[in-house]
Amino acid sequence: MTNKERVFRALTHQQPDRTPYQIDFTAKAMHRMIAYGGDDSFLHQIDNCFHGVRANPGPKTQWLAENLWQDEFGVQWDRSIDRDIGNVCNAVIPERDLGHWAPPDAHSPDRFEGFAEKCAAGAAKCVQFAIGFSLFERAWTLRGSMATLMVDMLDAPGFVDELLDALCDYNVSLVKQAVRYDIDAVHFGDDWGHQNGLLISPRLWERFLAPRLARQYAAAKQAGKFVTIHSCGKVDSLLPRLIELGLDCFNPFQPEVMDVYAMKRLYGDRLSFWGGVGTQELLPDATPDQVRAEARRLMSEIGAGGGYILAPAHAIPGDAKPENVLALIETARGG
Repeated sequence: MTNKERVFRALTHQQPDRTPYQIDFTAKAMHRMIAYGGDDSFLHQIDNCFHGVRANPGPKTQWLAENLWQDEFGVQWDRSIDRDIGNVCNAVIPERDLGHWAPPDAHSPDRFEGFAEKCAAGAAKCVQFAIGFSLFERAWTLRGSMATLMVDMLDAPGFVDELLDALCDYNVSLVKQAVRYDIDAVHFGDDWGHQNGLLISPRLWERFLAPRLARQYAAAKQAGKFVTIHSCGKVDSLLPRLIELGLDCFNPFQPEVMDVYAMKRLYGDRLSFWGGVGTQELLPDATPDQVRAEARRLMSEIGAGGGYILAPAHAIPGDAKPENVLALIETARGG
């Protein structure tokens, strides 16, 4: 069975020959792993089941200074501490006015240049088209801070509608182009939670995000593609609604903020899960044997009948013990 077949079986709630998995690293974790082993040979032991592809970035995307990264929307990120994402340090839309702003051109002639080749490179895996910072996150980064957008939701809902509609239109345009190629799934990244609950109230989430999520998911589902999402935090209260909106697979499935085994029992017949290996406690603090035991339990219980992608609950962080990471890789591969 190929990795693509394993993922397809998992996402259609059928039992694959073994649980598919995906193991990714932050920059700090990669540096620590190489220092631990002396080289990057550990990467050759990993046979991940997803092959991620993205549209080509726009002309604004560039390094402005050693630690200052600008994305295609013009948002600038200070990466002096966090080399993977960084901290927003400008406001592309400083006022509640979109008169002088527009999203990048989704139909730029070079937007999907070379995309077919990118897809073909991962043909034996589940080819997944990804849009990060897709809606809520993209909106607040454009406004310069999350708090600013939250105040906008209360004081200027019409402005927020206009901004989110523009972002949703952009995302849907990208998806409609991507699904013409040989992809299997569309992945949307958009964090809605913190350690103890939602960042905004359920009422505001339903008011501002649900209708746009429905449009985004439909653009993929109507083309016969799976929909997967990433949202950090305790967002399990949203899972029933996300299922209604058409979600196939939820990531990162953090065991520190939700009972992952209970989630399988409650929603496992309608939703697949991707993650479950703790990055806040298990990988930094446990022993290799404890990591092996938990990974095996996850595959045995949550992976029963399909519906599960074994993975860390986020790209592996820098404080994860290298020996624990190697234990996870070994176990995922069937060791």
